[in-house]
Amino acid sequence: MTLSHVAAHAGVSKATVSKALNHRSDVAEDTRRRVLDAVAELGYRPSTDGAEPHRRALAAVFDGLDSPYIASVLQGVLAGATAAGTDLLLRLAPDRWVRSTTTVARDWVAEQQAAGVVGVIGLTLGEPNAMLGAAAQAGLPFVMVDPVDVRHTGVVSIGSTNWAGGRTATQHLLDLGHRRIAWVGGPETSTASTERFHGYSAALASAGLPVDRRLVREGPFSLEAGRAHGRSLLRLFDPPTGVVCGDDEIAVGVLAAAREAGVPVPERLSVVGFDDTPQAVWTTPGLTSVHQPLAGMGRMAVETVLAMADGVEPASRQVQLVTTLTVRESTAPAP
Repeated sequence: MTLSHVAAHAGVSKATVSKALNHRSDVAEDTRRRVLDAVAELGYRPSTDGAEPHRRALAAVFDGLDSPYIASVLQGVLAGATAAGTDLLLRLAPDRWVRSTTTVARDWVAEQQAAGVVGVIGLTLGEPNAMLGAAAQAGLPFVMVDPVDVRHTGVVSIGSTNWAGGRTATQHLLDLGHRRIAWVGGPETSTASTERFHGYSAALASAGLPVDRRLVREGPFSLEAGRAHGRSLLRLFDPPTGVVCGDDEIAVGVLAAAREAGVPVPERLSVVGFDDTPQAVWTTPGLTSVHQPLAGMGRMAVETVLAMADGVEPASRQVQLVTTLTVRESTAPAP
């Protein structure tokens, strides 16, 4: 497909197509949309005239770069793209209140294809269903890393052994003699957090302990949520002696709540995080955390989406890499 085909399909001139694809401000919005629709329908890829085509590109899309988790996964994505000789384009996702509409999602996908993108990697992207659907209709491979609230069937995802990690974290505290072990997890729409909670529950069941719902908290993956839930748990008449957290940010919040309440860690409270981001080393005391191979997940996402772009179906639509436990100073025998 050439620029002329797109122009004829959209009913505009080649110059107008070029302006629309280069985001020129002198193109009307409805005209730009017609051009992007034509690009998506025809599968047009920009290339230099009669010479070497542009290198393939991948797009990594996320809600923000404000967490060590995203930065660590993105480092792996960048390493994988570099090794494959593929350009990497970073994209902030459209606002949540607009990204769920089909029209916006189609426009977004068409813009990526017009930029030469052959595959998209979503990093814990919230509410991605319209974007996944639009990508599927356009034949653009889309791989999710640690998907959140995904209802689109057939999504390809890269994650870790979350159930095993949650069980290992809880078993570590059980082996230290803890019996009142709380859970502070992420949102209930997060598949990863739900699997980690099930691992926590399984470890308690193996030890003959029921899940005490008074010790279970859920909320955003954020320091603020961890601090609020930590305060709530420590105010209980019979507070926990150990806490398993859904990620490191939550765990850092729990550590902050303990410090505010004058509860020494790990002498009176042991805390375990999940992800083993660089943040886990920065805390005082150092945070015991379930290690996810975050950079490895990013590299695996690149390999998977490039294979899909070449027409190779993934052997599994859910790839899970192995987790391990990194023990630091935030855990100790039960008081």
